[in-house]
Order: sequence, then structure tokens, then C-alpha cells
Amino acid sequence: MGTAVLFISLAILMLIGVPIGLCLIIPCLILLAVNPITTPQFIVQTLYTGSASFTMLAIPFFMISGSIMDVGGLSKRLVRLANSVIGNVTGSLGIVTILACMFFGAVSGSAPATTAAIGTIMIPQMIRNGYNKYYATGLVACAGGLGIIVPPSYPMVIYSVTNGTSIGDMFIAGIGPALLVGAVLMIFNFIYSKKFGYKGSQKFKLSEFFAALWDAKWALLMPFIILGGIYSGIFTATEAAVMATIYGLFVGIVIYRAFTIRSLWEIFKDNMVFNGGLMLTVAPATALGTIFAYMRVTSSISNMFLSVSTNRYVILMIIYAILFVIGMFVQTTPAIVIFSPVLLAVAMQVGITPLHFGIIMTVALAIAFVTPPVAANLFVASSLTGLRMDKIVKASLPFLFGLVISLIIVGFVPEISLWLPTVLRK
Repeated sequence: MGTAVLFISLAILMLIGVPIGLCLIIPCLILLAVNPITTPQFIVQTLYTGSASFTMLAIPFFMISGSIMDVGGLSKRLVRLANSVIGNVTGSLGIVTILACMFFGAVSGSAPATTAAIGTIMIPQMIRNGYNKYYATGLVACAGGLGIIVPPSYPMVIYSVTNGTSIGDMFIAGIGPALLVGAVLMIFNFIYSKKFGYKGSQKFKLSEFFAALWDAKWALLMPFIILGGIYSGIFTATEAAVMATIYGLFVGIVIYRAFTIRSLWEIFKDNMVFNGGLMLTVAPATALGTIFAYMRVTSSISNMFLSVSTNRYVILMIIYAILFVIGMFVQTTPAIVIFSPVLLAVAMQVGITPLHFGIIMTVALAIAFVTPPVAANLFVASSLTGLRMDKIVKASLPFLFGLVISLIIVGFVPEISLWLPTVLRK
């Protein structure tokens, strides 16, 4: 009875558009009125502990550092570098877009931010070079998902905090899948470019490559500072995020000289709003997770899954289907905090490690950024171009299919995620 009350009230509140933080805490209060399994004081304490985490501080600092590097002109330098490498290949501008999204994702950690930063530059450039405007927009929307697959990534931080995994290991484990997803998108882009005659326009010049590499050197150093510092043990993930912010400020103010007091204020103000909303989601989601534990919801769901099948691949396909539906209606942060502990318990029953499942969930939620109705990348791409959402969705279907194939490969071949962390531990 209590479980039914919890899930029905949660579903109703989400359907009528109640803010997600309230959607998570109100069902807990309703449940306590119907079935007082714990005290309101304990729920309040859980709300505090859910947000008062040293590790959670990594998220605002990673977001701020990404914003600083973006405003500082990072995206233009990364696009120039990518274009200098493969400017003469069939479908080169599409490949440049994907590479630029990978580069930018390594400093931003956000899919919508990656879509906006790279889309602003690449969509007009592709259209000017004869690419279909819907194709160009759909490509940017899907490639923007690399913003959370390429480490560092704020969803990886949230997953690690929620499930007690190492943030450093998550970041390293994300490198292989990020390369796989990028390669699959490039293959699909090449096939379609070959079909529609989207040819390269810039011949490779070694001098231009070195000039672009030198121009982008400060931006490219940031991922090495973050990942190298964390995995070498010099600093924690939170300290790495602070170092990334300080480094970004140094590069933006001293090297690129791209900031004014007003622009810095806007960066901090926008990130304050985002992170305030994030905390108002994480805290009640933690309380809801505690309620799940008290009611043994996780073990009940695990038993239900295993009653269907104990085959690892069958369970994975069921989890994929669930994540696909969740991603269509629930935003990234609540999706991770609410559902990852439940689904992880199921995954571990069939031999999937927490680290591997974290990567699976990250890639699945990257797909969710282009699956309506909650599809942040599509909204960003639509606002950049003024094109209708349904037209963008139709054009993005080939790349969406490529993302799904990548997700299946990542889930079925755990070595793609786990090989590098295993090697680095030795």
C-alpha cells in the first residue's frame, strides 16, 4: 500500500508539472501520513546530508570552469583545431562538429552547453557549405550528448556520489566509451555525407595544424590537469574542480583577456541558479532513496527482474528500455539519484559492476538529451536555428540510431569501460 501511494503520487505530481524537487519530497510526506515508517525529523536530516557533501562541491566548480572556458573563446579555438586535422575528408564539417563536441565536453561536462557552444559556430558554417540545415542541426544536437560522456562530466559525479563509486575511476572509464560514441557518429556522418555529396573544403596543411594546436594549447591542457591530478592522487575530484576553475580564470583573464567584470558576474550568476536548482533536486531525491531503502523497494524490484530472466543480456535490454523511457520524461539529475540505486542493484545481480553500470547510465542519459518531450539538446538546437522540433527530430534519427548502437556495445562489452581503469591501477 505504501509503495503504491509513493509511486502514484510521484507520477501525478510529475504529470501536472510540479517542480521536480517538490515532486520528490511531497510523496515522502504523504507516505509518512499514511504509513509512518520513519519520522519527519529523520527526513529533514536526510535532506541536509543529501546536499551537504564535500564531493558534491565538484559539480558547481566543474560547471563554472566550463562556462569560463566557453566565454573565453575556447569553442572557436577547438573548432579551428578539429578543422585543421580533417578539413579535406568527405563530410569534414560534420566530423569537425563531432570532434569539437568531444574537445568541448572535456572542459564543460554539460550536454546542452556543448550543443550551444559548438552549434553556434558549426551550424551556420555547415549550412553555408551546402549541408541541409535540418541535418546540421540534428547532428549538433546528437553530438552534444558527448558533453556528458567525455570526462569530466557532472552526471558522472552525481552517479559516483549517489552510489559510492570513485569519481576518478568513473572519469577514466568514460574515455573508451566516449571514443566509441564519437567514432560511431563519425561513421554515420561519413555514410550520409557520401550519399548527399557533402565534400571536404579545406586541404590539410601541417603549418595550419600546428598553428591551431598552439592556439588551443591552454584549453587542451585542462582535461590533463583534471584527470592527471585526480588519478595521480595529487588532489581529489573536488579539489580538481577548484583547480580547473582557477586555471580557467587564469587563462581567460591573463592569456585570452576575454573577460570583463560584467561577464564574470553573469557566469557566476547563471551557475548559481543552475546549482541552486540542482541541490533542490539532489536533497529530496536522497530522502526518497532513503525511503526506498526502508521499504526494501530495491530488493523487490531486483526480484521482479530476476523472475523474468537471469540472463545478463536480457536484463541489460530491459534496463535499456527502462532508461529510455525514464530519459524521455525525467531530467538527468533526478533520473540518476532516484533510479540508479534501484537499477544498479538489479545489474549487480547479473555481474555488472557499479563502475560499468555508471558508464551505461551516462551513455543512456546522453541519448535522453535528444528524445522528446524532455530533450534539452533539441530545445537548444531549435533556439539556435528557429527550426521546428519535429523536423530536427526526424533529421537526427540516423545519429540517434548510432547512439543506441553505441549504448548496446558499451553494455555488452564491459572491457571498453573497464580496461583503462584496470591498467592504470596496476
